[in-house]
Amino acid sequence: MSAFGKLIDRVVLDFAPKAGVARMRARIAGNHLMNYDAASKGRRTYGWKAPSTDGDAAAMASRAQLRQLSRDMMRNRPYALRAREVVVTNVVGTGIAFSVDHETQGTRDKIEAKLRAHLMSPAIDARGEYDLMEMQVVAMRAVFTDGEVLARRRIRTGQYARAIPLGFQVELIEADYLDLSKVSNGANPVIEGVEYGPIGDVQAYWLYKEHPGSARLNTTTQSERVAWQDIIHLRRFDRPGQLRGVPWLAPVMLTMGELSDYQEAQILKQRMAALLAGVITNDDAQGQNPGNSTKGLEDLEPGALVSAPAGSTVTFTTPPRVDGYGEFMREGLGAIAMGIGITRESLTGDLSGVNFSSGRMGRMEMDRNVEGWQEHLMIGQFCRGIGRWIADAWKLVSEPDLAREIFTMDWTAPRRPLIDPNDEIDAEIKAIDAAIKSRQGVQRKLGVDPDRVRRERADDAQKDADAKLVTAAVNPPKTAVETRKAKAATPA
Repeated sequence: MSAFGKLIDRVVLDFAPKAGVARMRARIAGNHLMNYDAASKGRRTYGWKAPSTDGDAAAMASRAQLRQLSRDMMRNRPYALRAREVVVTNVVGTGIAFSVDHETQGTRDKIEAKLRAHLMSPAIDARGEYDLMEMQVVAMRAVFTDGEVLARRRIRTGQYARAIPLGFQVELIEADYLDLSKVSNGANPVIEGVEYGPIGDVQAYWLYKEHPGSARLNTTTQSERVAWQDIIHLRRFDRPGQLRGVPWLAPVMLTMGELSDYQEAQILKQRMAALLAGVITNDDAQGQNPGNSTKGLEDLEPGALVSAPAGSTVTFTTPPRVDGYGEFMREGLGAIAMGIGITRESLTGDLSGVNFSSGRMGRMEMDRNVEGWQEHLMIGQFCRGIGRWIADAWKLVSEPDLAREIFTMDWTAPRRPLIDPNDEIDAEIKAIDAAIKSRQGVQRKLGVDPDRVRRERADDAQKDADAKLVTAAVNPPKTAVETRKAKAATPA
């Protein structure tokens, strides 16, 4: 601290003691703050932005622009499209399957058959295009690209409910439908199209009747209030209190754009490197006919023998070399993959230099992310939201006896690909034998419904018994421990 600064502090302290003490405390706090280099102001931190906003306010002004840029990358950037398909394929795959849990098998089969007729057909879709599995894929793609997607329940009654088993349908709509111009509804504030109640809970969504960017000429700009019970807002939460999402490419969008530009520049450089030009210099400028100075050189081609005019010198250009392209792209794509939460190998499809151990370690980290997205996004928000709507509609089914039945629904994510099936399945069997895991838990991890497997095994055993066949279905296979004991007891 300079002598002048000390003098100012002394003067302020003499004439205004409270202000002087506050000034000294602020300086001490500032000195402590400057102990963190990242919090200092200077050349190294120039351009850093750290606004003190909440999760939604941080992206409020740029959410629409990020969404449009993300969609453009899906159309024109191959690695962006590849990243989305890797996430969607691993999280949803062929679809997250449902099963019914009821104490009576006959009633359970009837309930499951009715649900399957509704969910596993286009009857579930308000536009008549998707079944539940396809809807999951489309929803997950929208979450990755736009950061969020809305599923709206459409109640169907009367003539509109004749062709569907349950009295509701689901309409997937993009975040563009949210009316951002709406600011209040009575005493309730409306922020980015979401209406909040007095205690901060979500009361409703304000949605346009049509997409604002629709190709239809009669697009309306009027919005309507839709109660929160009729909306499933599917998105990833990154911060406490956050309601709306951002595109998953947001942290890596700039890197991906620059890497794509670098790739285009290298392609152009490679095209230039493939060009070979000759520069002809005429040493004897006097008496030479410029028109004949290149005679014979126009036919220069691979394997050709030509002669240059007397007094002419041919100098070939040196095309630029393309160096370091592979290493630079590898590092850049690795950073993009890390920012998304997947492995570089899954993003690029390049397995060179990867052995079994390193590949498995990378997959373990990615699998943890996938399991989280499955449980918290698709199952926790989307599937259980559909289950809530099913419970509401079940009370109005046409069969009174069936409508009174109470049941629960379980959801099973698709099977994760096994890197080494023999060792991994044997490890799961050992965990079951040691009572570390349940058989049902392992079956769900492998993407199969335990109740369905049990019924099918019993059915196989019964059919084999009727046919007087002795198979593994009649005599259940031995556990890994029993197999090892049997091998040890067998004489060599």
